Amino acid sequence: MVLLALAIVGGAGLVLLHRNQQSWMVHEAEVGDKVLPGFQMNNVAVIHVQGAGADFNVVHSNDLWTVRERDNYPADFALIRDFLFKVRDLKVVQSDVIGPNELARLDLDPPGEGTNCATLLDFKDQNGKPLASLLIGKKHRRPQNGSEPLGLHGLFDGCYALLPGDPQNALLVSDDLAAASPNAGAWLSQDFFKAENIKYISFTSPKAADSWEISRTDDSSPWTLSNPKPGQVLNVQAASIIAEILEFPAFDDVALKTPALMASHGLDKPIVITAMTDHFAYTIKVGQMETSGNYPITVNVDGNIPDTDPNASDLRAKLAKEQALAPWIFDAGTWMDRVMRSSTAISEQAASETQTAEK
Repeated sequence: MVLLALAIVGGAGLVLLHRNQQSWMVHEAEVGDKVLPGFQMNNVAVIHVQGAGADFNVVHSNDLWTVRERDNYPADFALIRDFLFKVRDLKVVQSDVIGPNELARLDLDPPGEGTNCATLLDFKDQNGKPLASLLIGKKHRRPQNGSEPLGLHGLFDGCYALLPGDPQNALLVSDDLAAASPNAGAWLSQDFFKAENIKYISFTSPKAADSWEISRTDDSSPWTLSNPKPGQVLNVQAASIIAEILEFPAFDDVALKTPALMASHGLDKPIVITAMTDHFAYTIKVGQMETSGNYPITVNVDGNIPDTDPNASDLRAKLAKEQALAPWIFDAGTWMDRVMRSSTAISEQAASETQTAEK
């Protein structure tokens, strides 16, 4: 009986010791501590991102960052550089021990599990060796000072995070890490075509009646409509807006051209927009509008740069960069709606405004 009692007491002691060891492993980090002490940002060659419906790799190779799951389309070097600096310098603002049931409240559920899942970042070196990992959750809204305009310093001043090795210690950290998107498109380089000082634009639709052409002699001249129909008046403001938009286009995502993908996006029977500048001709093919309101587009660029032009070297560099866009389908934003105007749409508004002014 004595031996049995000793065994029971000894067993209880082991259980208590195990529980105590678990409690020692869960600790609150000190405010001001670095979240990832010793993080070697210069050794990072792979950023593996997992999140809601996402799993992709941003990879550094041959002095270039690319997104592997986007057929190695170039990634945004400046964004990645700044992001790695922020991760290196990230500090603890607050630390709280929480239970598994509290993770969803901070958007720190495991990646891919429900609507409150975290974004997991795994940092690896060029040999695939893990360097650090971080789970990023809900952003922390910045307290507003009544004497300051709303959002003067941004809406957020941090976010909640977890270290996978310490999953019960929720950290409020010193930056919102906005660049850590689970959307692969957000990591892509936004270097795109830029049609500067446009002199001519045409809109060629499968419906011939919707097509139009506009031109001007120089930047200070008004746009004119080629071959206007009887009574048709060009909305000069609409024409100017179209030209301005084509100087600053953007896109959300990319895909490599294939015949099947071209057909599925309606790019086998596209609307064609042509924009011509002094030395460049841009051909933009536009497919069917997506449910998001975005448009799939392709871009081809031709150039005629005289050797005598004092800017010939810069122009050739621009041409080479923009011609490299040819193999891709771009998911262009809703801005395309303001370019995709029929012949009637670019003239009716002007006529209506004229009638209103006369009244």
